[in-house]
Amino acid sequence: MDNHEHNATGGQTTQPRLWNRNYTRAWTANFMLYVSFMLIVPILPLYLNDTYGAGKHTIGAVLSGYTIAIMLVRPFSGYLIDSFNRHKVLLLFYSLAFLMCGMYLISTSLLMFTIVRTLHGAPYGATIIANSTVAIDVLHPERRAEGIGYYGLSNNLATALSPSLGIFIYEMTGNFQLLFVISMAVAGIGMFIASKIEIRQREPLRREKLSLDRFFLLAGWRQAVIICCFGLSYGILSTYLAIYGKEQLGISSGTGIYFMILSVGLILSRIQGGRALRDGRVTHNAAVGVVISVIGYTLFAAVTDMWAYYASAFIIGLGNGHMFPAIQTMFINLAPNNKRGTANSTLYSSWDAGVGIGILAGGIVAESMGYSLAFWAGAIANMLGVVFFFTNVRKSYEACKLR
Repeated sequence: MDNHEHNATGGQTTQPRLWNRNYTRAWTANFMLYVSFMLIVPILPLYLNDTYGAGKHTIGAVLSGYTIAIMLVRPFSGYLIDSFNRHKVLLLFYSLAFLMCGMYLISTSLLMFTIVRTLHGAPYGATIIANSTVAIDVLHPERRAEGIGYYGLSNNLATALSPSLGIFIYEMTGNFQLLFVISMAVAGIGMFIASKIEIRQREPLRREKLSLDRFFLLAGWRQAVIICCFGLSYGILSTYLAIYGKEQLGISSGTGIYFMILSVGLILSRIQGGRALRDGRVTHNAAVGVVISVIGYTLFAAVTDMWAYYASAFIIGLGNGHMFPAIQTMFINLAPNNKRGTANSTLYSSWDAGVGIGILAGGIVAESMGYSLAFWAGAIANMLGVVFFFTNVRKSYEACKLR
């Protein structure tokens, strides 16, 4: 059966539709999930410092808690997504993420906030895996690689808009609680949209003997190393950006602008890279991304100046926008269809492991040796990832991919 659609005027075949109804719903649900989360991320270090008097090391420890929860739950979420009805699993995870947004409102101590923040990571991380797997399922095979690239635009737009909006609301109201309420409301809207996705059920994994490959895609371990390196760099930069800008450069409200510029780079590279992915140039897209990204992180670490601060945002955005969807496509192409959830969970678990290490280690280094060395540690981790990609990952992927 021909999967192409016929042109009504000329009888010529056209490509299958990319933005079908269910893919659009999955895209929007992911956008809402990220908005609910990113809205509060840039103000949390300020909240902890102003409300509880937390120092750099304490802030790093508290904020790294959610990544620990994510790392623990994501391998199991991939297993659940592949073993049961994917849409029902998505709604379960999204509902829990929605409820956890409301728990910030009843946190009255640093300990309680730490517990809530840590627990929030579990359903949030699992929902990202479930939603992205459902989005891939509703894409036509011929548009899948391209769709993966455009799907990331939902993250990027949320990253561009939400931090600036969160900081603006806080500066206008001085009310952290209001931001937590808005975060919960946005998550509720996203959960409703996700409930409307219609997905054809696929045969789940058979109840086989449990093995490591049910929770971690062993065929993608090389890609996991790359993503971990880049996650470490991003964890350091994103967490300590606001305090660094304020203390070293005198920028009191530059974080929102920084993330907006970064997201512009992400969006532009996602659009351009989507065409390359559609043409099958996966390793080319990844190679371009990792090289551009390391330039951005090195610039940020090497030059303590406002122009470098903002220029690095655009460069890092361009790099990550090329690299991440290409690496995700590699994971998907290394996995059979009934292990897409595991492939996605391996990708995101690796990213979260890097981010968590970066947040924790970055806080320790910044506290004892200053921000400069902390950011250089992130740049060096990035460089190691680039070297590994060109010496190992690129060639092994071409030899092992399933499609």
